[in-house]
Amino acid sequence: MHDLVVRGGLVVDGSGSAARAADVAVRAGRIVAVGAALGSARQEIVADGLIVAPGFIDVHTHDDRLPLVDPAMAAKASQGVTTVIAGNCGISAAPAPRQASPPPPLTLLASKSAELFRDFARFRAALEAARPSLNMVLFAGHSALRAAVMDDLSRPANRRELDAMQAMLREAMDAGASGLSTGLYYPPSQAAPPSEVEALLDLVAEHGGLQTTHLRDEGDGLIEALDEALDSAHAAGVPLVISHLKCASPRVWGLARTALQHIEAARGRQSVDFDVYPYDASSTMLRPDRLRGARRIVVSWSEPYPDKAGHDLAVIADGWCCSPGEAAERLSPAGGIYYKMQERDVRTILAHPSAMIGSDGLPHDRHPHPRLWGTFPRVLGHYVRDLKLISLESVVHRMTALPARVFGLADRGRIAEGMAADITIFNPDLIVDRASFDEPLRPASGIERVIVNGLVIREGGHATGVRPGRILTRHDMRSRASQAEPAS
Repeated sequence: MHDLVVRGGLVVDGSGSAARAADVAVRAGRIVAVGAALGSARQEIVADGLIVAPGFIDVHTHDDRLPLVDPAMAAKASQGVTTVIAGNCGISAAPAPRQASPPPPLTLLASKSAELFRDFARFRAALEAARPSLNMVLFAGHSALRAAVMDDLSRPANRRELDAMQAMLREAMDAGASGLSTGLYYPPSQAAPPSEVEALLDLVAEHGGLQTTHLRDEGDGLIEALDEALDSAHAAGVPLVISHLKCASPRVWGLARTALQHIEAARGRQSVDFDVYPYDASSTMLRPDRLRGARRIVVSWSEPYPDKAGHDLAVIADGWCCSPGEAAERLSPAGGIYYKMQERDVRTILAHPSAMIGSDGLPHDRHPHPRLWGTFPRVLGHYVRDLKLISLESVVHRMTALPARVFGLADRGRIAEGMAADITIFNPDLIVDRASFDEPLRPASGIERVIVNGLVIREGGHATGVRPGRILTRHDMRSRASQAEPAS
């Protein structure tokens, strides 16, 4: 007697192979059989006309504190996501800053340092106590480490500060962090030279971890910043994941293919992967010095002026009789949605056969970017079904088995015997993102059921109340780092 059998669906197993008709049997949180006539079960799901796929892995999130305010993690579960990678861009919920108020962009997670955690062990314990619906993989943030030990973030760390950061990073790795994330684009880390990053990455290498990075520059200096990240990771012997690859400035529009060629060339000497989100607008902290080149900027949140969330920055500036830069200063601390990219570059990166998918959603924004609720259905509906830019089997592979391999989740990412039963069932004809820039909180349509560790957490568009998520760690970090195997 199985715990659960999914019958009659079309299985897209995550390997990239063609879809096939098969039933899927689950027992004790594991897939125990994939085939026909699999016997009886305590629970049966009829999936006629539906796709049965591995649960999606959102490789780039800022969901660190999301389970503490929404354990159901509805924004992601409603998209068919079963695992999130958190702690990106140098921003993590541990260790907490020295200051009472976090320096931006740590404000994307919390407005007060007291809402963050002194160390990673406490952070992990809080997440486990919250019992999230989804699995989580955690990274320690470079900016968080700097803010925890440095009073002056406008300079490189000295030896004493670097030693303290290494000790905190070691604690994080021992507590289950999968590696270090960097965000040299952001003020807390802009002054950090490559030598500082490499000293921390040496420790990551010792623990068999990896690095994710928000490049120092995704605009005019894109290629130079890309090469800097590749060189630092190579020097430390650490696998690298380039976050939300994009061309975010008119001067680099059309260079997506060049950036991809740099990555492909680097794969001859090191392990490097990348992710992308399916939109031509980005979202981050609102910075007066970063307004140039944007076609439009929309305020996503503002601490002193919360009523301005969702409003156009230019319109706000006109109403205040000031420049957009002065308005951004007055609104800060705040977040913004920046229209700085071209659709053709987005499509070029999305179409690459090793592009992983990451939402980069900001769950605490008052008026968030629609990628928070819409990323995965948008890829499957708009780019796969409607535009036929990518095949269904290819993109499911890049949402499941590929990120599972990159992040060392050996028992996730495929519909196969012995794998953890993380499963998403969706209607390929109806799946669509409904979140828009004007209405960003609308859940997607077409996701029929979501199963995490063998239990149904979402069906019929609603959470079931079951929360079986786990904190996952890399099973094969050390072996992968020592082999330095280039990514496919």
